[in-house]
Amino acid sequence: MAKILVVDDELQIRVMLKYMLEQDQHDVIEAQNGTDGSRLYRETQPDLIITDLVMPEKNGIDMLLELRKDFPAVCVLAISGGGGITGAFDYLPIAKLVGASDVLRKPFGMQELREAVRKALDEAR
Repeated sequence: MAKILVVDDELQIRVMLKYMLEQDQHDVIEAQNGTDGSRLYRETQPDLIITDLVMPEKNGIDMLLELRKDFPAVCVLAISGGGGITGAFDYLPIAKLVGASDVLRKPFGMQELREAVRKALDEAR
């Protein structure tokens, strides 16, 4: 199906997303922060990035802004449960403003993820 880059600093989330996406025959690449995510995107050119927004080293918003400069058509699905340095804050609307194709609030179910991935990939084609 599609090549998908999953960027999240929480190993358990990456494992869960990889499992869910591989059930639909997607090829999954993993990164633990925005710095690794940017590098892997440049190296592998996946069809979709699913990224957390609150991460150490480089957050998902900064990674999205950086990649948009060189790859204006980059397809990103932003995920977040809130939180961050200043406590609970909703970063999802900001992700949408800076170019995320869609957003999902953690926790989400498999059907919700499937629908968001399908929609993002359809829009990217």
